[in-house]
Amino acid sequence: MFRTVLVANRGEIACRVIATLHRLGIRAVAVHTPADRDALHVARADDAVCIDSYLAIDAVVAAATATGAEAIHPGYGFLSENADLARACEAAGVVFVGPGVKALEVMGDKIRAKEHVSAAGVPVIPGTALTGVSDQDAADRVGYPLLVKPSAGGGGKGMQVVERSADLADALAGARRVAAAAFGDDTLLVERLVRAPRHIEVQLLADEHGAVIHLGERECSLQRRHQKVVEEAPSPLLDPPTRARIGEAACEVARSVGYVGAGTVEFLVSDEAPTEFFFMEMNTRLQVEHPVTELVTGLDLVEWQLRIACGERLTIAQDDVVLRGHAVEARVYAEDPSHDFLPSSGTVLLLDEPSGEGVRVDSSLREGLEIGSAYDPMLAKVVAWGPDRATALARLDRALARTTVLGVRTNVAFLRAVLADPDVRAGRLDTGLLGRLIPTLADDGPGAVAVVAAALSRHATPRGPWGSDGWRLGDPRPVRYEVGDVEVSVLGPADDATVTVGDDAPVRASLVRRGPSAVELELDGVAHPLRLVPEGSVTWVGDRGSGVALRFRSRVERLADELAALTRGTGPADPVVRSPMPGIVVSVDAQTGDRVVAGQILLTIEAMKMEHRVVAPSDGIVTLTVRPTDRVALDHVVATISGHPDEGTPA
Repeated sequence: MFRTVLVANRGEIACRVIATLHRLGIRAVAVHTPADRDALHVARADDAVCIDSYLAIDAVVAAATATGAEAIHPGYGFLSENADLARACEAAGVVFVGPGVKALEVMGDKIRAKEHVSAAGVPVIPGTALTGVSDQDAADRVGYPLLVKPSAGGGGKGMQVVERSADLADALAGARRVAAAAFGDDTLLVERLVRAPRHIEVQLLADEHGAVIHLGERECSLQRRHQKVVEEAPSPLLDPPTRARIGEAACEVARSVGYVGAGTVEFLVSDEAPTEFFFMEMNTRLQVEHPVTELVTGLDLVEWQLRIACGERLTIAQDDVVLRGHAVEARVYAEDPSHDFLPSSGTVLLLDEPSGEGVRVDSSLREGLEIGSAYDPMLAKVVAWGPDRATALARLDRALARTTVLGVRTNVAFLRAVLADPDVRAGRLDTGLLGRLIPTLADDGPGAVAVVAAALSRHATPRGPWGSDGWRLGDPRPVRYEVGDVEVSVLGPADDATVTVGDDAPVRASLVRRGPSAVELELDGVAHPLRLVPEGSVTWVGDRGSGVALRFRSRVERLADELAALTRGTGPADPVVRSPMPGIVVSVDAQTGDRVVAGQILLTIEAMKMEHRVVAPSDGIVTLTVRPTDRVALDHVVATISGHPDEGTPA
């Protein structure tokens, strides 16, 4: 076994690989960029080297040789499927923990991969490569609706659905930008879109002595914008004969390229014809969702990656693989579901991560960690195992309810809502289900519990002799708080108050502290254990997985807003266009002085490998304040819209 291994990745996967290295007694070396100097994977490694980029092959290999690492584990993403890294490792005498160059080159190119497996007799979806010369003709021959995909890389980045020919040009431009930025290769392919498909993938292990086995399948159909959100093993769709056939097809794909290591073959399976499947692609690396396979097989896939890379034989035969129970994983992202899932940033002020029977958490989080916009928004994975699917889902929901991240918006409450959906609980899944569910799971804003808790917390803060708790003549008067967009009136002390929220009827409430950030709110006779963290004019409230930031408006701010409303009257929309998220301007689709109409795209901002198009809020003349490659913060002014010169001055 290796003595020292360098982990060429970051975040939760770097922490997860380091955990297995330490369990096996192997020294772990981390690499990190200046932005990740204080990251958790750096603290957990035995040694760390600062590099400019996780995509810098020369720097990664140099860090390995300088620290005496005998092998490089690439994790997933970044360089994990890069044949040039495998070649550089070979030239430097360092073992690449992954397959050989042939498998990386064939399967790393989706176009070549489809042609290769089709020749091996594995069914594929109709599609073609785009050369840039006659993209429109090639796409028209495939037919609509179709899917645009980067040929290199994975993770759903750059994938776009095109319903009609007229929308193709914009989709290709966006996909090429993302592909070039994320993978360094803007080659695209198009393939026929299969309606109501299920995304099912098969986990493989193969050694250099010719043994290939599969470890069952994973259901990954719960996706948003082609990005997996919830995964499980085994699939609730497949029957045993189909499971055996799809597993053998995956093994045949691996054999056809002499695959070595852990890998995954992804298939589309029609919900209407569950015994038919089509090859999509092979991921020549560890998958994000590998924990669910580990929980149902009892195997450590990272350990087997290392053992195979050392030249060991598989000691497991196909008949030895038995799937026990059921496992479900939910990905925790730094994103704001109430604002179209835009990436979120901030500092982790408070962190609670669950534990208990059948619960596993793979995480890169710690209190005080700064969450920026430079990398993928996934922060952690919460995974639950049970003897059956219903138990696994119930345990996962309880684990998410005990997950609290304050200081940055996350999707934890959204995940709980997804798990509660009847179709999800029944296993009636397809890759479009989340898209149909999201409008029904709309965030209605903070509930009364969070609003009252924040108000009482602020009410309990000492304010001196002339504050709300001071002596006054006459009857006591309630104290008003503007919490977000809600007015809250509090009469009496925080631990025994009468509270009125908006126009609702007054209720009895009390707030009692149980610790530095733990409180118990009793509202109308019902107790709610909560987490509260003040941050300037904002109070963060954690309640059963949700984490909301409630801003208090002062009297001066309220008056300023009221004055602005009076001044604006019934005039046009706000002429100031602001960035909806921190990120980088990747393209500008208008020029200063252009006449634009409401809804017209002005520019595109990329953050955490996601693109967001900023549109004009109204008709008028645009003035841009940013250029491509500019970095912008949340609410940064990127443009202004003024009235047409021939229309006079707006009211």
